[in-house]
Amino acid sequence: MSPNTTRPTVADIRAQKGKRTLTMLYVETAEEAAAAAQAGIDMLSIIAPLWTPQMRAAAGTCFVQVGLLYGQLVTQEDYQRAAHAAMQTGGDCVYCASSLGTIRALADDGIPVVGHVGLIPSKATWTGGFRAVGKTARTALQLWRDVQALQDAGAFGAELEVVPDRVAAELSRRSSLILLGMGAGAGADAQYLFSEDVLGCTRGHKPRHAKSYADFASEYARLHQMRVNAFAAFKDDVAQGAYPAAAHTVPIADAELDGFLQGLDANAGLS
Repeated sequence: MSPNTTRPTVADIRAQKGKRTLTMLYVETAEEAAAAAQAGIDMLSIIAPLWTPQMRAAAGTCFVQVGLLYGQLVTQEDYQRAAHAAMQTGGDCVYCASSLGTIRALADDGIPVVGHVGLIPSKATWTGGFRAVGKTARTALQLWRDVQALQDAGAFGAELEVVPDRVAAELSRRSSLILLGMGAGAGADAQYLFSEDVLGCTRGHKPRHAKSYADFASEYARLHQMRVNAFAAFKDDVAQGAYPAAAHTVPIADAELDGFLQGLDANAGLS
């Protein structure tokens, strides 16, 4: 890899294939991005609406995949404009779940593109809903064809989601794509999790492949109760006249106040 003072390039990421397993997190805040960079996480996934110069700065030397939102972007030109904007903000590659034609157009523009195979949440209806993909010889072979199609379209990598581990290992071994495994076993080129799962504050369903390394949910609950208590104490202080106290107000000398009041009275007489 490049020295730790320099962001990895696509060539650096590719050079790691078969040598070591990369780590990848989906993050939503600058604080999470900065923590990931400090922890030495290799790759981050950040969706386009959250991708800003501030997020780029927070991500430090992490290689960042910028997610282009399927459904909010529609035409090939939509994706091209969004991809170029993401790269101009300092993205290292873009994620695109659109058609092979769109992926090819982005690759032709010189933009590193990551596609998606296996369970694709935005297209899950085609594979039977939110369930594993590739558990039969037929569906596993279709995964291989999907990987080959992305490779032929010029993609540099693909998210590989909820796929049997031995199938994923073969896909990774036989393809030049960087396969970012989420619920795809140890044979993928990277292990990819959502930060909220890692931190133990999952919203909604927690997938089988998720693993928590902290209990932020309990800490958030504790902080929330502290917030409620503080707000309630403020309300009580106001009701009882304890806030604001002298320490919270701006004083005025008696003589100045008298002059102010006399001025008010004089003005009132003129009205």
